[in-house]
Amino acid sequence: MQTSVKSVLKVYFREVKRYKLLVFLVFTGLGLTIAADLAVPIFYKTFFDTITVSLPSALAMKTLVVVLVKILFLNILIWVGYRLAVFSASYFQPRVMADLKERAFDYLMNHSYSFFANSFAGALVQRLNRLARSFERFSDRIFWDLFPLITRIIAIVIILWHYNQTITLITIAWILLLSLINCFLSVWKLKYDIKRAAKDSEVTAVMADAITNSTTIQLFTGFSFESSRFKKVVEEWRKITTFTWDLASAIDAIQAALYFLIEFFLFYFGLKYWSLGLLTVGTFVMVQSYLLQIMHRFWDFGRVVRDIYESFADATEMVEILETPYEVKDVPKAKSITINKGEIEFKEVRFSFHLTREVLRGINLIIRPGERVALIGPSGAGKSTLVKLLLRLYDVGGGQILIDGQNIAKVTQESLRANLSLVPQDPILFHRTLMENIRYGQREATDEEVYRAAELAHCDDFIKDLPQGYETYVGERGIKLSGGERQRVAIARAILKDAPILILDEATSSLDSRSESLIQEALDNLMKGRTVIAIAHRLSTIRKVNRIVVMDNGRIIEEGSHDELLKNPQSLYYKLWTLQAGGFLKE
Repeated sequence: MQTSVKSVLKVYFREVKRYKLLVFLVFTGLGLTIAADLAVPIFYKTFFDTITVSLPSALAMKTLVVVLVKILFLNILIWVGYRLAVFSASYFQPRVMADLKERAFDYLMNHSYSFFANSFAGALVQRLNRLARSFERFSDRIFWDLFPLITRIIAIVIILWHYNQTITLITIAWILLLSLINCFLSVWKLKYDIKRAAKDSEVTAVMADAITNSTTIQLFTGFSFESSRFKKVVEEWRKITTFTWDLASAIDAIQAALYFLIEFFLFYFGLKYWSLGLLTVGTFVMVQSYLLQIMHRFWDFGRVVRDIYESFADATEMVEILETPYEVKDVPKAKSITINKGEIEFKEVRFSFHLTREVLRGINLIIRPGERVALIGPSGAGKSTLVKLLLRLYDVGGGQILIDGQNIAKVTQESLRANLSLVPQDPILFHRTLMENIRYGQREATDEEVYRAAELAHCDDFIKDLPQGYETYVGERGIKLSGGERQRVAIARAILKDAPILILDEATSSLDSRSESLIQEALDNLMKGRTVIAIAHRLSTIRKVNRIVVMDNGRIIEEGSHDELLKNPQSLYYKLWTLQAGGFLKE
């Protein structure tokens, strides 16, 4: 865990160093406050020694008033210093927390497709939020607890040594013993705090997964099953949380026992030295004042140390993500891709999942500029994987993918994807307005351009009937729209993007016959002058393409036009066509 603590501190420092002046002001304000606060008992010593030694007189009264004025001045310094520290921290901490969230969000969102496919969205949200909260806890403890405690201890030890070395040595021994016990127990407890944080993320993940799939749970009467599953995870969280809290209580009990012992011994030796005339009443009051300060601060010391380590535990999961290298990343000095023609070439492309499951086996395919090519084949043939490699959602395991002669592995991902439009089989929309969802294809587009794209995709057919029209919110993942409506929004988005290469992944699969008829004309217009790759299971939708590429078991086994492939009764395409030609295919 030492490496993880170091990593967390590194992440914190990377953001904190931008606000050096504010950090300086916080520590300066606290230093001023502590120095003035520590000086007050010295003047109280003078005050009580004057009262006990001097008889009432004008001189004594004047001396006491001067002491009181000095104490008032010190209290004013305490007030000013603390306000300086508080306002500086209030300005500094939220900015660092915001920076942490922004940096974590940016890094997280640039992870690969497979990273998100293997992660729960709810757990990722939890981890990101906990990173910022963990910094707040950590900085609070450093500013308001640890720094004041260490500064006070050093100063008090120096001051007490000047008055009585025996009492000072007892105090030092007690401080060291209490610090060692607290640190040892807190470090030992840390591994359980990490388990608690991980289980907390798991609870959030299970909860988010169930909420996201609430309709499926209802349709498959899975409430009891999901409730039991959630209760099991919550119970595991409860047990580890209870255990960590019990450990904290045990540490507090040890700490309290040590407090009672130090108080007894300091009072005992104080009385002994007073009886010998070696300790004045004022000195005794000063020692007791300092002792109360240390005890007050040390009472929370164990909790402070544990809280700091717990903040590390909370931050660890997100820091691990920040330290996880991207699976897909731009090469150094990658250039933007330039697409003039739109020719795509797959050269000996191979790909395996986790180096064990081979999905693509030496794919060689050239798609000419402006050509419309359909990829077909049984499920698991590798069609979608080939498209994902073109989009660089994965990197090839071998071979190359070229666009206009440019290796896509050597250009920036952003420029590559800016030149590719995808209409997926199951479009996922933002929980934003229809206007915002369509405009996502080209975020600088005018309202008129959005309306035009929506009209070409026949989105206006249903948008005009909505009470808020284009300002209608579509719900999380577009749940307020039907499948066909979501599909048309995705097509409108692609039309607005106007990229030279178009990828259609079952783009009309969610449409009824009427909607499909409406969309087909829009797709035909969209495909003009563009290189098109269409993944299809419904073979009736690809009869007008220039070439059909048939894939099976990660290889290309056939290619040609619809009529050419039907000439061979032994071909896979012929068999698939025959299975689907049940009278519903249209010309």
